[in-house]
Amino acid sequence: MKKLIDLSHTVKEQLVTYKGLPAPLICDYLSREASKAHYDEGTSFQIGKIEMVANTGTYIDTPFHRYQDGKDTSEFELSSVAAIPGIKIIIPEATQVIDRQFFEGLELSGKAVLVQTNWSKHWDSEQYFEGHPFLTEDAAVYLKQQKVKLVGIDSLNIDDNSGGTRPVHSTLLGADILIVEHLCNLQAIPESGFEFYAAPVKVKGMGSFPVRAFAEVV
Repeated sequence: MKKLIDLSHTVKEQLVTYKGLPAPLICDYLSREASKAHYDEGTSFQIGKIEMVANTGTYIDTPFHRYQDGKDTSEFELSSVAAIPGIKIIIPEATQVIDRQFFEGLELSGKAVLVQTNWSKHWDSEQYFEGHPFLTEDAAVYLKQQKVKLVGIDSLNIDDNSGGTRPVHSTLLGADILIVEHLCNLQAIPESGFEFYAAPVKVKGMGSFPVRAFAEVV
């Protein structure tokens, strides 16, 4: 039997995903009490309202996030974000700089490459924002050369954010390789033998968007 394993964080009020970006505002647009005026007795509904930046919770980055003429969340085929054969790369927890050596010698073509650093254990804490693991530009170039389909990581950023350049985003998104950041629970999936799903809402003009990321394990 197939098993579904959730790999995404819960979006909630006051959640800060990336320091400097606002937390989501979640409220009623129409409360159950207010809706009673529109329906027969005993019938009520809630219509919710959420205001948030696109980079909230576990989210996907598409080329439009980095490049003005890149594809946005409405322009990718479902095969780019669903039922992708996956491979998990386990990084030792003391490692901050993830270079190409962790990926060499593996069959990566057409795969969703998920990088497990266990940094997600710091989620929703101040420690999450400081000293996170990240990929090097050389690692990104290697993944591009191997023709991977998607790269995910359970960390704050797939890039080193200590400076102003983002070579990993630039390399991968420039090659139409999607990125999923802020994954979690990667320890619950095997290193292979699974398919990865991370479909965003189909929004024109949006370069990033939250996803319900999960793995289907055979």
